[in-house]
Amino acid sequence: MKKLLLMLLVFVIVVSGCSRRTTKLYDGNSLKGWQFYLADKAVDPADVWSIRGDVVYCTGTPNGYMQTTGWYSDYILHLEWRWPAQPGNSGVLLHTTGTDKIWPKSIECQLQSGDAGDFWLIDGPGLKANGNFAGGIQGKSVNVKKKHPSNEKPAGQWNTYDIYCHGDTIKCYVNGLLQNQGTDLTDTSGRIALQSEGVPVQFRNIYIQPIK
Repeated sequence: MKKLLLMLLVFVIVVSGCSRRTTKLYDGNSLKGWQFYLADKAVDPADVWSIRGDVVYCTGTPNGYMQTTGWYSDYILHLEWRWPAQPGNSGVLLHTTGTDKIWPKSIECQLQSGDAGDFWLIDGPGLKANGNFAGGIQGKSVNVKKKHPSNEKPAGQWNTYDIYCHGDTIKCYVNGLLQNQGTDLTDTSGRIALQSEGVPVQFRNIYIQPIK
């Protein structure tokens, strides 16, 4: 009984500590801490990315992304997304590095409707999944399919992403289900970006918890 109580106490302390260390990437009021890149440089990013209530709204066109100004490693990233109307395509780009372009060197956790949980290894990053190494090819994008059938919610409802990046390991949870994981990750730090890619999409509750 004493051992159980001690374990519970340790759990509460750890959870409390994580809560204090949580870093909001989006504060619910502004896009401070983010920078923008669009394929069409004539378009004002403010016409693509805006705040509606406490939600980040993206029109989806032209292609591009909003990206953190800070670099991150060893963290759990939490965010929520939904399609306000027609489901479509977007993604969460992790460990983005190098030149801004469509699309930058990164590990994408896919948000395309029906495929949330897929990995796309873009322009060089690689990892081992299902016993095989994938990616590691500059100038190419390599797909690593999710483990289970889609568990996404219908358009208009909020979905959750919890993405665990620790050392050379990455795990991707969609609505609480482990949909994908990889080890031997070649790129373990960088910026975090959200894609504009075709149709309107909304984001909220974007934050990270560092892992020691």
